[in-house]
Amino acid sequence: MKDGLDIPAIMQEIGARAKAASAELAFASPAAKAKALTVAAEVLWSRRADVIAANAEDMEFGREKGLSAAMLDRLMLDEARIEGICDSLKNVAAQDDPVGEVMAEWQQPTGLNIQRVRTPLGVVGVIYESRPNVTADAGALCLKAGNAVILRGGSESFHSSGAILECLQQGLKVAGLPEDAVQRVPTRDRAAVSEMLTMTDHIDVIVPRGGKGLVGLVQREARVPVFAHLEGIVHIYLDAAADPEKALKVVLNAKTRRTGICGAAECLLIHRDLVETVGQAVLRALMDKGVEVRGDATLQAIDGIVPATDEDWGHEYLDMIIAARVVEDVDGAIAHIRDYGSNHTDCIVTEDDAAAARFFERLDSAILMRNASTQFADGGEFGMGAEIGIATGKMHARGPVGAAQLTSFKYLVTGDGTVRS
Repeated sequence: MKDGLDIPAIMQEIGARAKAASAELAFASPAAKAKALTVAAEVLWSRRADVIAANAEDMEFGREKGLSAAMLDRLMLDEARIEGICDSLKNVAAQDDPVGEVMAEWQQPTGLNIQRVRTPLGVVGVIYESRPNVTADAGALCLKAGNAVILRGGSESFHSSGAILECLQQGLKVAGLPEDAVQRVPTRDRAAVSEMLTMTDHIDVIVPRGGKGLVGLVQREARVPVFAHLEGIVHIYLDAAADPEKALKVVLNAKTRRTGICGAAECLLIHRDLVETVGQAVLRALMDKGVEVRGDATLQAIDGIVPATDEDWGHEYLDMIIAARVVEDVDGAIAHIRDYGSNHTDCIVTEDDAAAARFFERLDSAILMRNASTQFADGGEFGMGAEIGIATGKMHARGPVGAAQLTSFKYLVTGDGTVRS
């Protein structure tokens, strides 16, 4: 017992209520789920001043804790960002309901008709760090997929997440769905995380969304299955056939639009033939924007570039810093990404179809891009309305995890007095 709270008992109660709610959600109508999310968006917008006030408390806590500027940016909510959260809720509400979708159907010679249909996972546990919008995204997507969800947000976003949660639960209430479908761990105590990781009777899958430390802890200690959202060590390779204008636009946006998100570029790989031309222009433009460039021995000849160390390769900065290295060709870029990447998102800038095809074929990142900013590595930008995270593992869900990825499937087999010989 910590701080007067019996955390194991609290978590067991939350788990039991979530399990009961998930049984009702499994057959809830698409209309009811859509209504819950639409109402939640309306309530959130009407209460935006309260949410911003709650967020101000979190921002103060974050500053006292010494969070970086990029991390504070992840934490901050204003009217524009709340409007974005409301839009995400409405987008998820408007999507086709995945539950019950017939994924495949066939007839066997024995006379059996077999369907594979989407079915909810059950109860999803989401453990995330500072971004309070994950509260809405995770709640919405789990609900759309017929799952109950237990949310354990970061200590920094405690008040913001609580204010958003109230809006989601109001939507559930108005729609006649169990409010226990979306619950939050009511304490900042890390002991609650350890409890979640072993709640195999109540939680069907854990989704960790955060830095390497959090994801590593979850992967080491979880007895519940995990959809891993590992760090975003995102690379951009400027190929010999890169268009100069596209290279400049893509790299600047990928690094500087928002440095604190997992789709932000962290390493720039430059074909040797471009060092004196496109490569140098892009590097200077980055430095003009205030980005610290940590370059290899070749690139250190350019004024303003800081020498890179071995620790800079495979590092997620989430800040105005980028590593840069010269490679011989597309195969050199592929080899570097295989050694230092995190299978999250990687991009090639090129007009050469063969080089792009080789890059796509020989790398196995969850998301591979050509001539596009890696900041598009986002479920909303993929047309999913929102995402619960970017899964970097290879089982079940990969890339942006939307509502469809939060389902499993079952087989429905129909006969007519059919027996096996």
